[in-house]
Amino acid sequence: MIDINDWLPKSILALRTYSRRSFFADLIAGVTVGLVALPMAMAFAIASGVPPQTGLYCAVVAGFLISALGGSMTQIGGPTGAFVVVVAGIVLRHGIDGLYMCTLLAGVLLILLGVTGLGTAVKFIPRPVVVGFTNGIAVIIASTQIKDFFGLSTGALPGDFLGRMSGLAAHFRTISPLTTLISCASLALILVFVRYVKKVPGYIVALFASTAAVWLLHLPVETIGTRFGGIPAGLPHLHIPAFRTDLIRPLISPAITVALLGAIESLMSAVVSDRMSGDKHNPNVELVGQGVANVFSPLFGGLPATGAIARTATNIRSGAKSPFAGMIHALTLLAILLFAAPLASFIPIAALAAILFVVSYNMGEWSEIPQLLKLSRLEVATWLITFGLTVFADLTVAVEAGMILAALVYIRKVTLTTTVSQVTREYVQAGRVHILQDKEIPPYVTIFRIHGPFLFGATDKLEEVLARISELPPILILRLRNMNAIDSTGLQALEEFADTVHASGRGLILCGALEQPARLMKQAEFEQHLGEENICHSVADALKRARILFREIEHSAPSIQLWGRRAADLKSPVLEIAGKAAHEKPIPADEITDE
Repeated sequence: MIDINDWLPKSILALRTYSRRSFFADLIAGVTVGLVALPMAMAFAIASGVPPQTGLYCAVVAGFLISALGGSMTQIGGPTGAFVVVVAGIVLRHGIDGLYMCTLLAGVLLILLGVTGLGTAVKFIPRPVVVGFTNGIAVIIASTQIKDFFGLSTGALPGDFLGRMSGLAAHFRTISPLTTLISCASLALILVFVRYVKKVPGYIVALFASTAAVWLLHLPVETIGTRFGGIPAGLPHLHIPAFRTDLIRPLISPAITVALLGAIESLMSAVVSDRMSGDKHNPNVELVGQGVANVFSPLFGGLPATGAIARTATNIRSGAKSPFAGMIHALTLLAILLFAAPLASFIPIAALAAILFVVSYNMGEWSEIPQLLKLSRLEVATWLITFGLTVFADLTVAVEAGMILAALVYIRKVTLTTTVSQVTREYVQAGRVHILQDKEIPPYVTIFRIHGPFLFGATDKLEEVLARISELPPILILRLRNMNAIDSTGLQALEEFADTVHASGRGLILCGALEQPARLMKQAEFEQHLGEENICHSVADALKRARILFREIEHSAPSIQLWGRRAADLKSPVLEIAGKAAHEKPIPADEITDE
């Protein structure tokens, strides 16, 4: 039976417990994140090759609708860096009407993904592919800002990365010392506030300081006013874009890319929001909200929109309690358009370039690269090829090639797990330490077991355990005896699982890992998340280790209780993480028949 609550936006659900105190918290957070979004929205628009108001219209219209109709309690939506490369390419090839058509098509695709329940399909994009094109997008965004950061007189630059860098190098002698000074000062302000004054967004300080300097000192640098003639004051106007049937076919591939990027980034941002706020987002409702926002954004002259991780984090840190903070953020930007648009003419382009440098660095996920390099050569190759194609070819090609490579790697990993071997007396004898039938499992221990390949697309099954972590005993044993393969996405899920279990004050022990998972965990230095002593050869060793670990936890955290359950009630709590879903009830040890 369909539960209507499964399809209601979080804004409706939030009304059930909403209060005046929540409203004031949302008001402060919404105004704060609205001011943070102001420079970013304009910077993303300019980097995409469109006027700055296009980014603001997107942040107002799409930002409001994503919060009003989405499935996340505190997510902020709007233009993001992920779309810059795609949008710039579409505008270059098909003009602004082509961009609006593409955004509309992507919005319809996102609605279909959400309505059909395929929102969870995004999880089938593996970690090396996501990191590869995220790294590539960051490099491209940074390369497009070099000209404005240094005030170079280059004229029109080629659209490809190598041609752009060659043109910049050829004209680097035209550098403007004054523009560079403003850029470096803005960059320094952002970094100082990020490092030392975290409660005050550095982007706002850099924007207002640089604008005030240009306005008061009449500095001869390029501004939004000199380049674009300023920003029109007033409400965004409804404008139906010209519908060209000849563009439908060439725009299908870019529309799929925009929809995929929007889905990936919005759901990643929603996960970050969940971790910071303690909420649980609804992926399908979120994608429907994102889709509706991307249908309406181009109708008001806006860019494609998705969940914005940095603005979402700012929203939560500012005290947001519900989606109404996101709506207030959109209304804050609308108020700026209505009453302060003329002042935007004095915003220096150099300051926006500095902001985009910081944004591109933050979105690059550079900390993931050392971890990826520890993995198999196939996964490293997938990341390198996706990264290279993103930078030197085209993002659409990169995503398509990355997914094909990921599928091939998946097939290879699964086929390598198939073996044919003779059952000998030695094999049977060696397996006795792994079986559960003759083991006594104490009441302070729960055993979970993973069956089958733990690859991208299956990692969300661990979330079922974390959803009720507060109900579990002090020691968790994760039995990997039948987990015959793991990839980087699965490994990352295990790392996050271990960190969450430890954060709850509980102990985690892994046991029985087979050759391929054990080798990959060793390469990736997984023991840093768990402790080498908590990675055991067999379930027998794990139970011995559990006794020692329980005494340590009991000594250091006496508040850990056995939740009032007697040993007789916990005859053998063994749960399975495999197949369609985890078992709802513990499986008694005498019913466990697998080796």
